[in-house]
Amino acid sequence: MPLETLPERQKQVLSATVHHYLDTMEPVGSKTLVQRFGLQASSATVRSAMYALEQRGLLIQPHPSSGRVPSAQGYRHYVDCLLPPPGASVHHLENELTHLSLRWVSLDDLLWQLAKRLTDFTGLMSLITRPVSKQTTLQQVRLVQSEDRLLVMLVESSNQATHLNLRLPHKASADLKAMEYWIKNQLLVSADGRLNWSSLPPQLHVIGNVLRQSIRNHNQSKVVSDERAVFHGMSSLAAQPEFSDISSFRPILELMDSHPSDVVPFHQDQLCGVWIGSEHPQSALADCSVVQAAYRSSNAGIGQVALVGPMRMAYSTALAAVETVAKHLNRILS
Repeated sequence: MPLETLPERQKQVLSATVHHYLDTMEPVGSKTLVQRFGLQASSATVRSAMYALEQRGLLIQPHPSSGRVPSAQGYRHYVDCLLPPPGASVHHLENELTHLSLRWVSLDDLLWQLAKRLTDFTGLMSLITRPVSKQTTLQQVRLVQSEDRLLVMLVESSNQATHLNLRLPHKASADLKAMEYWIKNQLLVSADGRLNWSSLPPQLHVIGNVLRQSIRNHNQSKVVSDERAVFHGMSSLAAQPEFSDISSFRPILELMDSHPSDVVPFHQDQLCGVWIGSEHPQSALADCSVVQAAYRSSNAGIGQVALVGPMRMAYSTALAAVETVAKHLNRILS
């Protein structure tokens, strides 16, 4: 049955169970839900609703004779259909960010301070990636000799030009026009801006090898800068009871050491989203939830603001927090 067809009683019970587990991290029974949340129903009615939610896979029973806790699917329905509005504290965060942005001129410093503030505000691990321009393709290459140096201008589809200053190989100056002509013809037939270096004429190998290596190094440097991410609050994540076992936390550490930007593998056009448990493509985050919002810079670059924590998370506050930071970065960088 589609989740949006949940009866009103089951919606109330699921929401109350999520809130109770967030606060206590303990399974809950029907009697406690009635008493704590003032549900207008008998304990038997709430117990029946909990059983129905369990049959739908939205609640689970960790141990025989224990109460129920939300499942990953239960959190998903809660986020999609039952999320309450954020608290007033988010307005205080907005005010703080306004003052914070005026104190830092370096983008890296600003991102680090914003990440730290996100962690302090939510108690979760925060991560912010630098704005990355959309993928570009090589459109034109110009070669200019300057004494014993070779000046290379790479023009890409984003209308951005990159200048490389290389040492000109001995006796290669006579080949520059032929090299430039070969590259021009290559780009005319190339659909993705790649050069088929295997078809390079033998007489152009000396200058060609220098250009191929320099262009390759340029592309690799773009990938490295694209993957730069600022994160804060790893200790906050490790302190969560769900990660008390180091064996369950080690994969997260390894991911953050190697490719932290993989925490936010969202499509560039997706403005915000929530990964819950195994929904995330990184298996290291199978026991986590990731809440994300995108921001844009003036050069059409797109960055991500994210919070990482256990599935037992205050989703409304987390979503509001990352969206607040993303909107603030939009204003600063646009």
